[in-house]
Amino acid sequence: MKPQYLYVHVPFCRSICFYCDFCHVGYNKTMAERWLLALQRELQFYPPSDHLKTIYIGGGTPTALSSVQLTKLLEMLAPYGRHVQEYTMEANPESLDDEKAEILSRFGINRVSLGYQTDDPAQLSFMNRHADPDTVCRSMECLRRHGIKNISLDLMYSLPGQTLIQLQHEVETALAMNPEHLSLYSLTIAEGTVFASKNVSPCDPDTEADMYEWICRRLEEAGYQQYELSNFARKGWQSLHNLAYWHYEDFQGLGAGASGKNGSFRYDHSKNLSQYMASPASRFLIPLTREDLMFENIMMNLRLKEGMNRKEFLDRYGISVDEAYPSSLRLLKQSGLIEEDDEMIRATDHGYEILNDVLEVFLDEGSSEKLNST
Repeated sequence: MKPQYLYVHVPFCRSICFYCDFCHVGYNKTMAERWLLALQRELQFYPPSDHLKTIYIGGGTPTALSSVQLTKLLEMLAPYGRHVQEYTMEANPESLDDEKAEILSRFGINRVSLGYQTDDPAQLSFMNRHADPDTVCRSMECLRRHGIKNISLDLMYSLPGQTLIQLQHEVETALAMNPEHLSLYSLTIAEGTVFASKNVSPCDPDTEADMYEWICRRLEEAGYQQYELSNFARKGWQSLHNLAYWHYEDFQGLGAGASGKNGSFRYDHSKNLSQYMASPASRFLIPLTREDLMFENIMMNLRLKEGMNRKEFLDRYGISVDEAYPSSLRLLKQSGLIEEDDEMIRATDHGYEILNDVLEVFLDEGSSEKLNST
């Protein structure tokens, strides 16, 4: 079956955030025009169908495109979006106005993920971000005026020198804007970013853990359900597209820097914009072994609060998770890091806090001779 979820990557930004390691380049009108032509050529290899459930346009900053270019992009994607349930676009507040909000609404965008990050002016400057809370609030009002009610805010924590009190103020300011969804990510320093070149470090682990515990408690009090490690939503407002990733569904990726998954293959498009525009249909294929697939399935599923469905795992791989990972399950249960019932396996609260350690246990057993001979 063809993937039911489509991701389109727009690589342009009006300014570059110092922590970002996604495929991005500074906006240039001529380059953006050439990229649109290349994307149009790539789309020719993937005829529209009525099976798509979600489309997600990310970046980069899709709203860095001019209004004319944004219209052209959405016109190209219009045949793919006829029946989708959720149509998301990422946006930065400083590059969103009434004209662009009207364009989004006209082409069926019904969800916007808005960059907020923090309300601290010094931290915003340090990250090379430019939208203060007033700008974010005006952008949300603009979207709502044009009928786009499903708005998510992206926040960051564990920023260098950030205190718990500063983080609390950041979250309370976001809550006052009344979003339907919140994503809160701890700062990670990726190779190739400006922060990496400057040897920037996040908060110490104990402070970060205190921040995470407070975030989970406060957002639950405010009526937001945590449904994934970093994501919180009011009831019924979870991200359908991102849930597909965490349920380890196949998805189609288009555009420079985009990735996708189809069966036993993942693939990446070149992050080099010139290479992509020269050959937009070229992809780097990454074959996945059965062991890769099973471990990645667990890795994604355990990010979900609901955990992993036993029957889905069995149906996908022809082996139960208990047969594939007996030692891991026994050890993690004894350590109080996972819990299970007849249908689901999930991380406990403590296991959720140290999920990478939990996953390492599965990874070690997944590469064992026993699993390879199954």
